[in-house]
Amino acid sequence: MKKSQTLFIALFLSAAVASAGPKPQSGNILSHTSVTCGAKKSKKQDIDLLCHQYVVRSGNTDYTIRQPKPSEQAIIPINTAIEFKLDKNKMKFKVDGKSFEFIVVSQAAASSPATPASPAPNRQ
Repeated sequence: MKKSQTLFIALFLSAAVASAGPKPQSGNILSHTSVTCGAKKSKKQDIDLLCHQYVVRSGNTDYTIRQPKPSEQAIIPINTAIEFKLDKNKMKFKVDGKSFEFIVVSQAAASSPATPASPAPNRQ
């Protein structure tokens, strides 16, 4: 009887932890570019469609994220602080009350900022 109760409690707790979902992380948008993410056929030529691509830094990691499909979406300003959730290969966050969902294209160790050069000693 005790074994079944212990097993039931263990299953219940593991289910509660698993259903909690990904934890929010904080980050900053470092840069923005537009990249080709498709083409539209016109009568005479193909027109390249552009998607927004951003670099988000969170702690020691830089995430490159891109729109899943071309759309008329406002550009998110650089140095905007965001709180995001990662779910498999997607990053979800809100900025100014608008929800965004981007595809994580790559992930890399954050490059350390350049250290300022020390001044040369005064020689007289």
